[in-house]
Amino acid sequence: MKRYRTGSHSRYTIYYHIVFCPKYRRKIFKELRIDKQVRTAIREMAKYHDWIIEELETDIDHLHIFLSAPPSYSPSEIVKLLKTWTYSHIYDQYPEIKKYLWGGKMWCNGYYVSTISDRTTKTEIQKYIRQQRVHINQLKLF
Repeated sequence: MKRYRTGSHSRYTIYYHIVFCPKYRRKIFKELRIDKQVRTAIREMAKYHDWIIEELETDIDHLHIFLSAPPSYSPSEIVKLLKTWTYSHIYDQYPEIKKYLWGGKMWCNGYYVSTISDRTTKTEIQKYIRQQRVHINQLKLF
């Protein structure tokens, strides 16, 4: 992998570690089909915005994303796009989840974000994210 990325008028190394939770901290990722659909939606979206997903992992009640994005995207804009895109994909595919996440929202308002730039820290974050998934007997939400 290259040390930096190049845009039309820029050269950059920008990595974000982003974490956010479902509304009411619901354990929606116990449901494998929802987990898979969220991952698919995020990877699909990344292509449109020239983001590189380094790591993407869920725990039962939150989501970790480690990505590189061009400098034209602020962290808050990335989170807003991620939440909006996944919300529409999940609600279209699984309308029954609306009963579980009432109020018309899928995600909590807040999020965590940090920037990562050096190789050592990047490797540590990737390892941390890979270890997030706790393998348990999958339970059904519905």
